[in-house]
Amino acid sequence: MSKYMQEDKKMKVKKGWLAVRVGLEDEDGGFQRFAIPISYLYHPLFQRLLEKAHEVYGYHTTGPLRLPCSVDDFLHLRWRIERESNHHHSSGSSHHHHHHHLPNALSFHTC
Repeated sequence: MSKYMQEDKKMKVKKGWLAVRVGLEDEDGGFQRFAIPISYLYHPLFQRLLEKAHEVYGYHTTGPLRLPCSVDDFLHLRWRIERESNHHHSSGSSHHHHHHHLPNALSFHTC
């Protein structure tokens, strides 16, 4: 186990996390770096953003994954993914809220 810990110190991002750069080029402040759990990659909202990133930047990016949306949009997306995954984890309650909060998911207004 200790060997893995040492390897992890060399990497800036924790195991199971992914570095992303968020920001629009014409925006003040340019890009900001975030670390997100890799599980986000499987979330439908995030996958749509990834598709957009591939359209805009292509696949040949080096370094952190670049996401073509504003920091505000990214934070909003992250908040929504967190909120949904919190719903899934708290499934101890007898009645599931089955995606009642999702009708507006498709109107995610990015970039």
